Amino acid sequence: MTASLSETLTLVLIEDDDGDAFLVEELLKEAEAPPRITWVRSLAEGLPKLTPDVQCVLVDLSLPDASGLEALEQVLAAAPQAAVLVLTGTSEAHVGVAAVQAGAQDYLVKQDITARLLVRSIRYSMERRRTQRMLVKAEVSAQENARLERGLLPVPLLNGDTIEHTTRYLPGSQGALLAGDFYDTVQTPDGSVHIVVGDVCGHGPDEAALGVALRIAWRTLVLAGQTGDVMLHAMDALLRVERKAPEIYTTLCTATLTPDLAHAEMRIIGHPPPVLIRDGVVEAVSEGPSGPPLGIFRDAEWHAIDVPLGQDWSLMLYTDGLIEAAVEQDQLGVDGLVELVREHGHVDLDRLIRHVGTLTDDLAVVLVQRRAP
Repeated sequence: MTASLSETLTLVLIEDDDGDAFLVEELLKEAEAPPRITWVRSLAEGLPKLTPDVQCVLVDLSLPDASGLEALEQVLAAAPQAAVLVLTGTSEAHVGVAAVQAGAQDYLVKQDITARLLVRSIRYSMERRRTQRMLVKAEVSAQENARLERGLLPVPLLNGDTIEHTTRYLPGSQGALLAGDFYDTVQTPDGSVHIVVGDVCGHGPDEAALGVALRIAWRTLVLAGQTGDVMLHAMDALLRVERKAPEIYTTLCTATLTPDLAHAEMRIIGHPPPVLIRDGVVEAVSEGPSGPPLGIFRDAEWHAIDVPLGQDWSLMLYTDGLIEAAVEQDQLGVDGLVELVREHGHVDLDRLIRHVGTLTDDLAVVLVQRRAP
């Protein structure tokens, strides 16, 4: 029983030997759905026939006007949509292998062709070609998505080099570049430096999109001179409009450094407290939360926390992915993070992230530092 071709195919046969061409045509007549065959005797005659509707090409590697891989390369270039099979003689089997390595889906030794083998080879080759095209399309789509996601990551707006600014961003979802965590840093014309680190609850593309929307809103509001509760209420309103479910909320921590970089006004909104190294002393900002996360209470208020910085300091804002990392089977926690920084004596973000162990959540970290002159 002859293997079946699942559809009526449009096939181009490029073969200069009348006997071999007749054999191929006769064998394909035995298929349950014989293909529509266009037979040509040379590459020059065949290339114009390779229109977008052609689904399969059988090409001899010994043509009067092209031979070997030269013929194959021209067919592959002219019919990128088609499955291409090469025909070889017994003594040229090694050429068939080279042809597959060069891009052909399969090769057939003329002396060994049977109706079953020919039909099966065509069917499998078309499936391989279809799979290859799907993989290429998926790869192109993934590259475009990656470029889009990279374009949505923030570029800090800082004037001069009065502070050191370092960030790390590690989405928990494998293969993703964006997550619900977000961060940003902006310096306004008066010299103040504004920082935000936030965390949209949940995981997935919807949360990532919401995180981007909130970050852009934060930057826009800060640059427009809207800070404090005015800014937070605007972000809260945006969150309520953009979120996909009413239970989604967002925690965040903001810090505004004064132009002389000696004080920080912070708001810790349902979020882990920043870690501060001040005059060699490592501690978490401990004045307590400023108020509830965004998206919980419409009439919420958030009080500011004034933190003296001095002349030599490091300030690290982060999302809970850092303190929820597993260290010796236990979560690190805020106290563990402070102790870890204290042991190191300073903050090296790469070393710190390696040390905390396996991350179980998204992670965003902003580290700003000022050294005494």
